[in-house]
Amino acid sequence: MDMFVRKPVLAIVVSLVISVAGLLAAGKIPVMQFPQVESSSLQITTDYPGVSAEVVQGFITEPIERVAMTVPGVDYVDSMTTPGRSTVTAWLNMNEDSTDALAELSSRLSQIAYELPSGAQDPAVNVKRADREGGLFYLTVSSDVFSRAALSDYLERRVTPLLSSVEGVQKVELSGGRTPAMRVWLDPLKMASLNVGAADVQAALRDNNVVASLGRADNASQDISILSNATLSSPEDFRRLVVMERDNSTIRLGDIARVALGEDRGTENARIDQQQTVFIAIFPAPGANEISIGDEVYSRLDKIEQILPDHMDIQIGYDGTIYMRDALKEIFTTLAETIVLVGIVVLLLMGSFRTAVVPLVTIPISILGSIAAMSLLGFSVNLLTVLAIVLSVGLVVDDAIVVVENVARHMREGKTRLEAALQSSRELLRPIAAMTLTLAVVYAPIAMVSGLSGALFREFAFTLAIAVLFSGVVAVTLSPVMSAFVSPEKGKEGRFTQKVNGVFEQLATTYGKVLHWSFHYRGQILASAVVLSLLAAPFYLFSSKELAPVEDQSSMYLISEAPASASLVYSNDYMRDAVNHIYDGEGVDMVWQVVSAGNGFSGIEFVPTSERDKSVHELLPEVYASLQQITGLRVLPILPPALPTAGQFDVELVIQSQDSYENMAAYAGQLMGAAYGTGKFMFVDTDLKLDAPVARLQLDHAAIADLGMTTATVSDQISAMVAEQEINRFDGNGKAYRVIPRIEASARQTTEDLLDLYIQTPSGEQVQLSTIATVSREVGPRIMGKFDRQRSFRILGGVIPGFTNEDALSALEAVAKDILPADYQINHAGISRQLRKEGNSLVGVLGVALFVVYLVLTVQFNSFRTPLVVLLGSVPLALSGSMVFTFLGLSSMNIYAQIGFITLVGLIAKNGILITEFASELQRRGKEKVDAIVQAAQTRLRPILMTTAATVLGHFPLVLVTGPGAEARNSIGIILVAGMMIGTLFTLLVLPTVYMLIARDTDQKESSETTGVAINAGEVMA
Repeated sequence: MDMFVRKPVLAIVVSLVISVAGLLAAGKIPVMQFPQVESSSLQITTDYPGVSAEVVQGFITEPIERVAMTVPGVDYVDSMTTPGRSTVTAWLNMNEDSTDALAELSSRLSQIAYELPSGAQDPAVNVKRADREGGLFYLTVSSDVFSRAALSDYLERRVTPLLSSVEGVQKVELSGGRTPAMRVWLDPLKMASLNVGAADVQAALRDNNVVASLGRADNASQDISILSNATLSSPEDFRRLVVMERDNSTIRLGDIARVALGEDRGTENARIDQQQTVFIAIFPAPGANEISIGDEVYSRLDKIEQILPDHMDIQIGYDGTIYMRDALKEIFTTLAETIVLVGIVVLLLMGSFRTAVVPLVTIPISILGSIAAMSLLGFSVNLLTVLAIVLSVGLVVDDAIVVVENVARHMREGKTRLEAALQSSRELLRPIAAMTLTLAVVYAPIAMVSGLSGALFREFAFTLAIAVLFSGVVAVTLSPVMSAFVSPEKGKEGRFTQKVNGVFEQLATTYGKVLHWSFHYRGQILASAVVLSLLAAPFYLFSSKELAPVEDQSSMYLISEAPASASLVYSNDYMRDAVNHIYDGEGVDMVWQVVSAGNGFSGIEFVPTSERDKSVHELLPEVYASLQQITGLRVLPILPPALPTAGQFDVELVIQSQDSYENMAAYAGQLMGAAYGTGKFMFVDTDLKLDAPVARLQLDHAAIADLGMTTATVSDQISAMVAEQEINRFDGNGKAYRVIPRIEASARQTTEDLLDLYIQTPSGEQVQLSTIATVSREVGPRIMGKFDRQRSFRILGGVIPGFTNEDALSALEAVAKDILPADYQINHAGISRQLRKEGNSLVGVLGVALFVVYLVLTVQFNSFRTPLVVLLGSVPLALSGSMVFTFLGLSSMNIYAQIGFITLVGLIAKNGILITEFASELQRRGKEKVDAIVQAAQTRLRPILMTTAATVLGHFPLVLVTGPGAEARNSIGIILVAGMMIGTLFTLLVLPTVYMLIARDTDQKESSETTGVAINAGEVMA
């Protein structure tokens, strides 16, 4: 690399090209919370009104499950069957193309259409975000003038189309809204007195409210479409509708029914605090840039506000991007703090501002080079890539520090600027190349990791590796010539520089004495090193483990569950009590709710962390205890997951069996009790509950036959009065809305009221239903669940703060093995499935990384033996030392900590390379082994201490950081800071002893003139 020293302009141009490329890319690179991942599921919903859950499961769920499992890219299939509805969900593998899977599934569903009952509706398939149960935005809409139906209609016509067209939005729904509908409220007594049957009403509506296609009148000069008023459009039109004519009298629909333009049937209410509202829920597509969606939503809301009526107002009820933006802001703040700290460290340890400039210039060049490469590779600026840049700040200065320290040392020995630069460039090319490649390739195995860990950390690893490579380029091109220019010549150092140099010279002298002393106790030192290294195993085994630390996102989700027979009004009323209890707690800013009859999904938004004394982890048990005071509704608080993964609960254990649901329910109860007994669960629940009341109508088939009727005609008439079925649609100002006949609510208050209804016989006679049927009550499962086509139930748990998901899941698995029979199988869903699939995936990567580093070093040293000095003399002790902190509970063993361990391997190996490579070089020059290792260690002491200090203090802000995203950064910061401090200490004391044990006693001088020499196997092994 002499040409960069002799032609400094070339070195400057290289750095300028890298910087300009980064500046150009910085304005175009997208900003996201996490790297783009597609976590999707395909949900197939099929309605079969009026049919029991057992029939729906056998005739609909089973064939749909069968074909869903054959779709390529499906991880697993589960299903929920309730009376009248089948819901089958095919969960796709990470980053599986949902569009291709949807096309394949649709094709296969069409092939089994003939197997489905004729009365069932066509299966509806929706692509859902597996990692986001709710919407990204909930906009609250209020109006003092419009009814709920009118408000919903206005939003559907004027607002949701504008929001649906935002790039990356999958769908926009109205939660708590009601579509207008023509409600025909039948009076069964009037119908009976006028001898009008339900079938007569249905026929009249079908035959007299039609969309008629009459054709055209055309001739040589004109073509005119023929229209008619065959479609009814107003309540008055429907009231005048003739149902039948009998005995010269006309019976109109208004004679037997109350007709009103009202609301379509609804299943949920939306509320903010205690105020009912309508939510505009915005759902992002899988893999979408959510921050970009948020920016565009805010922009369009400004335009929408200008077209709204004066009485209507739209506000942001919930913004899921706030935490993302705050977390990114915090990590950029950490980046700035890191740069300042590294600058101070370099300045103090170099002893001169001029010499400190050399490594500091490396920081912006490496960062800009990384941004340019990220843009070319299609990466985004996200929490993980910015974290990689934060970590790189403490790493990229290392090579430049080594260069400037070496140049300054040569100049102190009397060499000229050019001589010092040339000598340093030649001496350090190999070790810098080895250190740079070692730290870069240590991340290569992450590229092979599949699933969520690989998808998330691939960009992190490549960004950090690229930054390190650019720092190496700068170190061998620009740093030597800059160092020669800024370093003072011998005798011209400043007073502070001389003082710093004197301190390091004294340290080197003392260090040499310590090494000579330690060589007398090689056996004891090596034995101690082996014991300390082996402690890594128990430290790892007894460390708390989890997929990722749960962050304080200033929010909390609420899963509510009402009694099996509860109505929407019941759930809504009790949710009011829940909100009151929630506001008794600390720091509550808002409670949004989406409440349905049986369950609900809500959320608490807290004030920012800076405005409250307790974290959400501390508030969680308090909120849970407060909500337990509500007797009519069970409300379970959970924290949002730290990573984009499926599932709502901390623990989701799936139990599969071919046993009956009644027998499985008994085991579910035992497992729940045993789970509480572990002391690790705040709450435990199951989705298998045998408390759903069912009214079974027992038809007297003989009596029906005597009346000349069939079971089908009786069922059709009952369904027409009770089932709230759509007959057809009417035109409402250019949109089609449903026409829904149903008997008045007063006639269907209880199941016994059904027996008072009248059925029309073929002869026209009205017969009370009680003459041909009876009603019996039964209790069955609320849902009939299956997992991979086997009957199943789930144990759902919330973990007590202080325990990890792994702690609770392992405890639950242990008791399950003791309780369940041999023919019951254990599986996992949600976060638990991710934990079992990928919880230890990066541990294997660590082993592969060590092997890759070893291969790189064998090439560098041209030996299979010397690299063992670097790896055995530094890495095991550093790993063991840092694992002490996970063992003591200062951090859990999560994927961020595991990334820290992988990074630590490369960092600590760099120190070993500096000493080992120089010692080998001195042996090649004729030095004895003991003299070579002592001189090498003393010479490299200062750059090792300087690079370690830069790394430790540069990463120290990660240890102390608070606010959004702090827990993840704390984990990786603790591992790196502690590992570097302990690892460097052990490297300086133990590696020379390992070198004395493993390295060759003598070394042949390298021949730089000879090439193409064949080396025998014995020399290579040495």
